[in-house]
Amino acid sequence: MKQENCVFCKIINKEIPSTPVFEDDDLIVINDRDPKAPVHMLIMPKKHIVNLDALTEEDFVIVSKILMTAQRLAKEKDILGRYKVVTNVGEIAGQTVMHMHFHVLGGWNSNSEVTTQLKQQL
Repeated sequence: MKQENCVFCKIINKEIPSTPVFEDDDLIVINDRDPKAPVHMLIMPKKHIVNLDALTEEDFVIVSKILMTAQRLAKEKDILGRYKVVTNVGEIAGQTVMHMHFHVLGGWNSNSEVTTQLKQQL
């Protein structure tokens, strides 16, 4: 289901151009336009789901697929063991687009590099 003013729905429906890193019938993965790590991708379901709080029992399959896709992409991007997967739930927690999506951030070479980048973001 598409939400008319949702930027991610517009990307999914090709109304806004993007270059997917990966796409199948259920998911699309794009690079974040404002990366916070050497590798920063967004994985989103094609079905419009606001966030984790809005999941139905049927939607839990898609979350599993998102996490398996994150793992596979981490392997492809050579960041296994050096990445994190994050989703924000609600505006107070930092969700700026009300379409569930997971950030895959990684590619750091040391703990100090991660700490430095995180301090710059705060």
